[in-house]
Amino acid sequence: MSSKARTLEELQKSLAAGRVPHLVVFSAKDWRKNPLADRKKISRSMGPGPWIVRSSCAQEDGAHRSNAGAFLSVPDVTETNFDAAVERVIGSYGRVSAEDEVLVQPMLKNVLRSGVAFSHDPVTCAPYRIISWSEGSDTSLVTGGRGGHTWQQAALSPCSAPVHLAAVVRLLEEVLEKFGQAPVDIEFAVTREKDGEALWLLQARPLVLREPAEDPRQQKERLEILEKKVRAGMKTHPFLIGQRSVYGVMPDWNPAEIIGLRPKPLALSLYRELITDSIWAYQRDNYGYRNLRSFPLMPHFFGLPYIDVRLSFNSFVPADLPAPLAGRLVDYYTGRLLEEPSLHDKVEFEIVFSCYTLDLPGRLRVLEERGFSAGERLQLENSLRNLTKRIMHPEDGLWKADERRIHRLMERREELSASSPEPIEKIYWLLEDGKRYGTLPFAGLARAGFIAVQLLKSLVATEVFSREDYDTFLTGLTTVSGDLARDQRHLSREKFLEKYGHLRPGTYDILSERYDENPDLYFKWRKDMEGMGEKPPFVPTLTQLR
Repeated sequence: MSSKARTLEELQKSLAAGRVPHLVVFSAKDWRKNPLADRKKISRSMGPGPWIVRSSCAQEDGAHRSNAGAFLSVPDVTETNFDAAVERVIGSYGRVSAEDEVLVQPMLKNVLRSGVAFSHDPVTCAPYRIISWSEGSDTSLVTGGRGGHTWQQAALSPCSAPVHLAAVVRLLEEVLEKFGQAPVDIEFAVTREKDGEALWLLQARPLVLREPAEDPRQQKERLEILEKKVRAGMKTHPFLIGQRSVYGVMPDWNPAEIIGLRPKPLALSLYRELITDSIWAYQRDNYGYRNLRSFPLMPHFFGLPYIDVRLSFNSFVPADLPAPLAGRLVDYYTGRLLEEPSLHDKVEFEIVFSCYTLDLPGRLRVLEERGFSAGERLQLENSLRNLTKRIMHPEDGLWKADERRIHRLMERREELSASSPEPIEKIYWLLEDGKRYGTLPFAGLARAGFIAVQLLKSLVATEVFSREDYDTFLTGLTTVSGDLARDQRHLSREKFLEKYGHLRPGTYDILSERYDENPDLYFKWRKDMEGMGEKPPFVPTLTQLR
């Protein structure tokens, strides 16, 4: 590859999968010395127009920096405004060098679709063929970032490209071959001609990647491993109910929000150890749901974490529900999520029946349409009522024991800090205590919190509370974030950081700075915050209490 213009000239001589529009190239410096000569060359070679005057600057399409879109192209140029168009293009170069050129081509007519194609994913550097295109005559829609469609496929995928993109894939592969499999980025257009559709190559340049591209054969091997892993996960299992699984990044202990879609290995490992390998299932079993112990909730696919949603749905079924009814319920949940995947971050509120609420009998009517009998719905209702009472009882509820355990964690942390164990031993006990006295009771309290919110929503649904009552109740609660905000107002900077300094926004990412490492990044220390008071708690009316 060389300049934009010279690369197209070379490809014009030998391209089989597409055509390069006729082109004329001249030096920017020569134009400045003798524009008449170049103007005559255009008139003789190009026909009456309209033309497009394009940049071919030495600063673009390089092996280390593309500068794509940095320089001007002027479409719909005629003899009347040709000189002005050339001057505008050269003017976009800044300081003109001897290598700078101008490229002139005829405007394409009857354009059906146009776009760009990449041999590799510019973000991940993996060898995926990616085509972004738009239908219609506007050839700048995709290149200008103003919309379009996208298709992608692994380099050695056995699948065929869509019919209307197959020729573009062949063109991309031919350009790749001609340039020794170096990553490339091409622009193309398809026009309607007398003999059918014609594919035109408008640009071919190196695709600058931030790291070496993966070998397509290695990618193929990894994708085959992934395919086997997903197929195995979709099979029935003797200790699980439900006929199939779904993988998602947002349901249940949603990794997308907590550790991110592409977490670092340590963050992924910590999250699995502290919660998703076993703690999540211990908590559900303790609270009266089905026993899923020994089932890791969050598999990962070469570092990308997903929730096994079949496991999650299993774990929301009351333990005393008969297996045939429970299995049909899990299959209903799975089918509902596949019908409405936009609910993937709301499964506990919109799909699953995980606790008793005041409007539950009405909500369960949706199961009648799926073949659940009145007796089965009543059985589920009673089971959820008993489970919810055991969890939420004000004196003997399961959440009370979890609250006490959290306080024990603080005591043990201070005891451990006061001793002098070796670092590895200290890490071990911090992890063990973190699970037993931290994430396990936290998971229980979080479950109680979900139930409380659902109960609160049902008070609105049954018109005991108004929406305003609901909001007032929530804003009057004492919360961790509320405590932090209050302490920031009332404690000195030193005392505040002594209490909260060990926290970090990316809890599982040790590269995320702690509060005490960069407090000014996270907090505004303003005097005017001191007068901000807490909101009074919500007080229900006598009618609402009854």
